[in-house]
Amino acid sequence: MKERVYQANKRLPEEGLVKLTWGNVSEIDRDLGIIVIKPSGVDYQTMTVDSMVVCDLTGTPKEAKTLKPSSDIKTHALLYKHFEGVKAIVHTHSTNAVKWAQAQRDIPAYGTTHADTFYGSVPCTRPLRASEVTADYEKETGKVIVETFEKRGLDPLACPAVLTAGHGPFTWGQSAEQAVSNSIVLEEVAEMALGTEALTLERTPIADYLLDKHYFRKHGEHAYYGQG
Repeated sequence: MKERVYQANKRLPEEGLVKLTWGNVSEIDRDLGIIVIKPSGVDYQTMTVDSMVVCDLTGTPKEAKTLKPSSDIKTHALLYKHFEGVKAIVHTHSTNAVKWAQAQRDIPAYGTTHADTFYGSVPCTRPLRASEVTADYEKETGKVIVETFEKRGLDPLACPAVLTAGHGPFTWGQSAEQAVSNSIVLEEVAEMALGTEALTLERTPIADYLLDKHYFRKHGEHAYYGQG
């Protein structure tokens, strides 16, 4: 797990999704009762496999000699608790996704590139209240993500991404590799959506029948895209 999480974290700057230490990847093993995550504030160029931090399912480190886990560990832990099918989570501050988060707007599904991965708009949460920020910021960030999906009746496996208002994106998947791939796609479609809105006043989302076609040809029991 440490090796997988290390390699996934290394991909974030390589893919242009993070600068400095702005991001993290984690993976969960529910049978072992552990989460492995990037250490807090450690540069991507100097971290090693052994730098990865093993935590219990509440986010408390389990090893005696260890670095501090990412400050976002409580967000990850809460999402794992509520999104049972999720096995890995990524948080970044990728530029275009953050623009939508700072505007506090969902990313509309304008085309098939979006529809291949996200079934409908990528949601943006409500802003956190002052009381939530002061009480337990990272945990409350997880709560507002869960609240957003529950209130809107969204399936986190069908839309494996969210924007936290004024903050940035989280993505997830069935593996650390897939969660990173979803972050890459999210950043691309965020940029495409910005360009779409700059070029037209119509702002018409993709038709439902085309959304369905592109999403379900890659997902579900009747998927036929690829070699599987």
